[in-house]
Amino acid sequence: MAGYMIDARHIIKRFYVGEPNELEILHGMDFKIPTGQFVSIVGQSGSGKSTLMNIIGALDRPTEGEYFLNGTNVGLANDKELSEIRNRHIGFVFQNFNLISRTSALKNVELPMMYAGVSAADRKRHALELLELVEMSDRASHMPNELSGGQKQRIAIARAMANDPAIILADEPTGALDSRTGRMVMDLFHKLHREQGKTIVLITHNGELAAETERIITISDGNIISDSLPPEAAQGAQSTQDKQEQAVQNEQTQETAAQGAQPRNEAEAVLSRKEVG
Repeated sequence: MAGYMIDARHIIKRFYVGEPNELEILHGMDFKIPTGQFVSIVGQSGSGKSTLMNIIGALDRPTEGEYFLNGTNVGLANDKELSEIRNRHIGFVFQNFNLISRTSALKNVELPMMYAGVSAADRKRHALELLELVEMSDRASHMPNELSGGQKQRIAIARAMANDPAIILADEPTGALDSRTGRMVMDLFHKLHREQGKTIVLITHNGELAAETERIITISDGNIISDSLPPEAAQGAQSTQDKQEQAVQNEQTQETAAQGAQPRNEAEAVLSRKEVG
């Protein structure tokens, strides 16, 4: 991983600023997400995770603090620049899919590329490639109401990948799916992370899904209360650390043994010379 895709510095978010009912939702969050990491942000309803997601997704600005996305200070961007950041650098996947109901699967995937100014021929070619990636080529001409929930979400993931975004931001992507279909969607995220090195931020309240990611950031009442590896990854990291420490100990033992053997070898050599003499 090279550098940080997300760098959030003391993020505070208030609503109704300056009014009697002013409300602070985020209370000074600090975290960084390296490029290529698959991370989950976990919190119950009312924890502030949706507000944080809106800031990460450049849908809103922090009241105080700084948010850098791939080196760009999002807080300093004007509305037009924010729109371009969302279109070109962030791929959104929502719980309720948010597909255009009167547009085919193919056209839904093409839509972000159309806003980015990609030619009709190029966006159709790339959209077909993305539909093949998510195994939905045979549904290219289908309308959303002709698709199952899992199929809609795979179309939504293909759409999120349309402009080769720096980050995929998935908000409860399996929340409206049954467990088997949700498993397929998670497998697809793992594939994108593994094969394309995508930075993926999963917003969820589901601890089991979070445990599949490389890192879990847990928030409550607008604060980060933990930032850790999931149990299996933590065990793997501890095992690696133990092996490294054992290797160092073995090397030190070998050096000590070699140093201890040296005087004895010299003494034996002296005795040997005396016996020969």
